[in-house]
Amino acid sequence: MNQFDFPRADRIRSQQDFADVYSARQRAGDKNLLIFAITNQLERCRLGVSVSKKNGNAVMRARKKRMIREAFRLVQHQLPKGLDLIVIPRPEVEANLKQYQHSLKQLTQKLYRRLEHKQSG
Repeated sequence: MNQFDFPRADRIRSQQDFADVYSARQRAGDKNLLIFAITNQLERCRLGVSVSKKNGNAVMRARKKRMIREAFRLVQHQLPKGLDLIVIPRPEVEANLKQYQHSLKQLTQKLYRRLEHKQSG
């Protein structure tokens, strides 16, 4: 299996899964992204993307979703394992792929440390 695959099993798609991640209330953000996270019992990260209408018309929203999924696909092997992530792009910022990759890595590490500390404490 290619390390850069992004199969359907790695995507958060159900409304219940989104609700579970939001209800955990663990989030971190920067100028590009806001990420909500919760631990899962899997050996991989799963990704959900939520882009509001504040980000523009359907074409612009779809572009942001594709860029975030591509950034995740490229850095997923550098992220901590066992997290469900919901990524929300900031509407006022037009970030590029490298900026999304950097934000994903930094914020996911921050959330992982916070969740790990919460579980051990």
